[in-house]
This record gives sequence, C-alpha cells and structure tokens, in this order.
Amino acid sequence: MTPKYVILIPQYNDWEALNLLIERINQDVATDTLAATSLVIVDDCSSQEMEKIAPFAGQKVQIVRLYRNLGHQRAITIGLSYIAKELPCEKVIVMDADGEDAPKDINALVKASEKWPDKVIFAQRTKRQESFLFRFFYGIYKFIFRQLTGKVITFGNFSLIPQRRLQNLVRVSEIWNNFPGGIIRSRIPYEAIPTERGKRLAGESKMNFVSLVLHGLSTVSVLIDVAAVRILIFSIGMSLVALFIIFVVLFLKWMDHATPGWASTLSSALLIVVLQSFLISLFLVFMVLQYRTQQQFIPVLQYRDFIEKVEEL
Repeated sequence: MTPKYVILIPQYNDWEALNLLIERINQDVATDTLAATSLVIVDDCSSQEMEKIAPFAGQKVQIVRLYRNLGHQRAITIGLSYIAKELPCEKVIVMDADGEDAPKDINALVKASEKWPDKVIFAQRTKRQESFLFRFFYGIYKFIFRQLTGKVITFGNFSLIPQRRLQNLVRVSEIWNNFPGGIIRSRIPYEAIPTERGKRLAGESKMNFVSLVLHGLSTVSVLIDVAAVRILIFSIGMSLVALFIIFVVLFLKWMDHATPGWASTLSSALLIVVLQSFLISLFLVFMVLQYRTQQQFIPVLQYRDFIEKVEEL
C-alpha cells in the first residue's frame, strides 16, 4: 500500500530516544493519519548498534544506512532525496529523533497542510525549553541572521512538505548545508504555525556551543550572496565615515586646533580602517562571483552515493 504520509527522522546514536518517540507517535498522532503513514529513519552512520526498534502502528518502517557521518542537515537531505525518488507518497513530515519535536504537533501540521496544500508547513517555536544561556546565544544568532540576510528565521527542521514541493526541494543545492535556510533561499512558498518545543526524551543533546556556531554559519552561508552585499554596503559606509573624519581632522590641524601628533595618529588609524574595508569588500565580491560560477551539488542526483543499504522492518 502506498503511504499518504512519510515521517522522516534522522538520527545519530539516539536509538533510545527514537524508540520513545515512535511510542509517542503511536499514541499522539490521529488514527486515520497514522494508518496512512510510513516511517523512514536515516541512520547517520551511528557508532552504537541498534538493539531493537519499537513497534510502529502505521504502515512500514525503513532504515536508510549511510556510509559515513554527514551531520544532521545532510542526513535530512539524503532522506528527502531517497523518498522523492524511491518512496511515492503525498506528503513528507521531517522531525528530529530526540522528542523535542512533539508528535502531537503532527496533527496541527496535517491540518495546516489542508488549508495550504501547495506550501511547506513549518512548526514555529513560540516557547523553548533550553537554558537561559542557550536562548541568549540563540537570540544573538537570530539577530545577526536578520541583519546579514534581511530574513527572519523562527523555525527549524520540523515541517511538512507536499509532494510537488518535495520534487522542487531535492533539486535545491543549498539544503545540503541547511534545510530551512535552503527553503528560504529557493523561494518555495511556506507557512509557519505556532508550536511549543518539547523536552528531550532520553540521553543528552549533542548540540554544544561549537555546534550552534557552525549551525548558524551554515544557515548564513545559504544566503551568502545577500549577506555579502550587505557586508559590502556596510564596509563602504564605514569607509565613507572614516574618510569624513579624516577630512575633519586634517581641517582642524590646518586651522591649528589639533593637539600635535594627535591628528596624524588618528588619520593613520582611520586610513587603515578604509583600506581594510576596501579589501573586505573586494574579497566578498570575488567570493560571490566565484560561488556563482561553481557547479552546484544537486541532492537528488547524487544521494545514492552516500547510502550503504536500506533495511525494511
């Protein structure tokens, strides 16, 4: 039987939380939705062996084993490409294995998808369970992302993707680095519905400060051309301000209103700022031009190179 829905769950050494998540899915997802749902687990080359998988009350369970650890975002990309090419369905639901994406919210995503059948539906976080420190740095990340790209990102991977948009998405090279950022970049239409982030079901989070920084950089990298133009404008603005101040300082020196030595020191420092801004701008321009001439990685054409085997339970 062809499933109507496929739930895609990437995981790395999170088997205990995954089993608890499957049990929650069995309990919390609407009966008619669950009966028409299959489960695809992307094992991101876990170093821990699976003892067993909890019984799934839907249709079938497949485990896609990867040859190497690719990271969360790329595991999602491989899973989406596999489903798009080899597992016919109407809609795909992407969620994490740790339980922070609450299974009960799948019902809300399905309902929203009926209202917007041609759009990707994201779960937008209205309340987070992390520590104050994590939320503080996450707020900084969102602020920097908005300043660099002009976009607001308030959602993660938890989403529902209709089949038509899935076929669009797996041909977007940017999802290889960041899944939600790739959707923003591709201009695929999407909506976001409010949900509360759940708590981890088992084990400890693998997201540390370094991971958070890398995640933020990968998100910005998806919109690198927009970010580069904004940094270019900022650098030019700094240069103009510095040149204006140099002009004022030299004018004061000419009028004999400046302290001896002070004008030369400040002018030299500001001149260095101007040169650095110019070099940064020049570097960014060439970087963006080089990026646009490179051959892009198309996930749906090359995903099979990373799949070791597919197990059906």
